[in-house]
Amino acid sequence: MNDLLDTGNRNSNAPGALPNATAVLVLGIISIVGCIFYGVPGLICGIIALALHGKDKRMYQADPTKFEASYKNSRAGFICAMIGTILSGLFMLFMIVFITIGVNGGFR
Repeated sequence: MNDLLDTGNRNSNAPGALPNATAVLVLGIISIVGCIFYGVPGLICGIIALALHGKDKRMYQADPTKFEASYKNSRAGFICAMIGTILSGLFMLFMIVFITIGVNGGFR
């Protein structure tokens, strides 16, 4: 019931949330799943997640105690984004090599 009457005044020592932590995590997971679709969605989502994590990391380094809980989500999303970006890049490279060999008539 007290949540309904909250006026917005917060304790300055209360832990905060990084603005992009959830987005980084979601985009990181999508980048892993997206790598099977010719690598393009995975690569796009992975790069966006990496950029957003960079912003969150700078905020976290400015005040580590305030953002400690949400930084763990951002860090997990960063790891997922790295894996997804690498897998997507490898899959795209594989597809380019596969198409190039197919167009040229295979190995002679």
